[in-house]
Amino acid sequence: MRTLPGLIAAALLIAGCTAAESGGGLQAAPPEPPASAAPPSPPPAAPALDVSVVVDGLDHVWDVVQAPDGTLLVDERAGGFTAVLPDGTVRAVEADFGDLFARGETGLMGLALDPGFAENRRLYSCQGVRDGSIAVVGWTISADWASATRVADPLVDGLPLNGDSGRHGGCRLRFEPDGVLLVGTGDTARGDVAQDPRSLGGKVLRVDPASGEREVWTLGHRNVQGLAIRPGSGQVFAVEHGPDVDDEVNLLQPGGNYGWDPDGNGSYDESVPMTDESIAGAIPAVWSSGRPTLATSGAAFLDGAQWGAYDGLLLVGLLKAQGVLALRLDDGGALVEQFRVPELDGALGRIRSVLQGVDGLLYVTTDNGGNADRLLRITPRS
Repeated sequence: MRTLPGLIAAALLIAGCTAAESGGGLQAAPPEPPASAAPPSPPPAAPALDVSVVVDGLDHVWDVVQAPDGTLLVDERAGGFTAVLPDGTVRAVEADFGDLFARGETGLMGLALDPGFAENRRLYSCQGVRDGSIAVVGWTISADWASATRVADPLVDGLPLNGDSGRHGGCRLRFEPDGVLLVGTGDTARGDVAQDPRSLGGKVLRVDPASGEREVWTLGHRNVQGLAIRPGSGQVFAVEHGPDVDDEVNLLQPGGNYGWDPDGNGSYDESVPMTDESIAGAIPAVWSSGRPTLATSGAAFLDGAQWGAYDGLLLVGLLKAQGVLALRLDDGGALVEQFRVPELDGALGRIRSVLQGVDGLLYVTTDNGGNADRLLRITPRS
């Protein structure tokens, strides 16, 4: 049952599934960190934030996009699109998910609206497919948001899939300003994938949405869960899960190798460093979690004077650590400051995706399961 409750207190605790994702596996939720590990406080001039529920009663919400007319669209990992119209109407979108593979961490995952959506109503999803792969599928959405029809089926195929567990499926989508579609993928928990230039796993791909032509842009990734493009700079940052240590945020460079190489004599050795410095040219992370990992996920930059001291921050959703991490980066992408957003810290459960909408507001999705998930709207208090 999907409803539209009003403003919620920032201290709201989410009941239901508390499975935690650390480096891709599903584990029990971790204990509270010791006081000494408490994150730094936000800057003194940080704006107070109001948190409201846009829609609830969802299950394992994965991503959210916002159309030029203000309509919001979310997807659920087990399959299904839900639209929230500008007048608040919540509408299930009829769509064919008959070939969807949903197991473990894989299912219906990343979403992206075509830059020309106002004219072509084109949407892209990244999803597991029962043929044993992960694919990017193109859809058109009807004008009334009642149905979606496959039109590029698939746009990209052959992304590797872990058919046994669904582990490390990726799969985030973002458009660059030049109209190229970025696709972040996972290594499927296989040791030989991330460093293999012939494999599409453990990579960030650049895809021409008109032709489907693709290229491997970066490699050496473990499980890319977030992609964020810094406004006005062209910089692209990838967020990925670490093994037992070091979730990472990486500034992507064409042809860059980000150093994940867990191939221990043909096995998947998760004791190795997230960035193996013995690999020639391996690029170090902009930010890493150290120990314990936080299970970083979706990411977005805040842009606009309405955000005050938060303007320009990179926000990263946290699954296991249940909140939103804020990173301030200098013009070159180096870390300047980090803290947890207090209104979202431990209050809403697992945060999967964050988006600054076309309306300038922040939207986040929770991933707690048990039909207890929400799409939330975050606004700076005036």
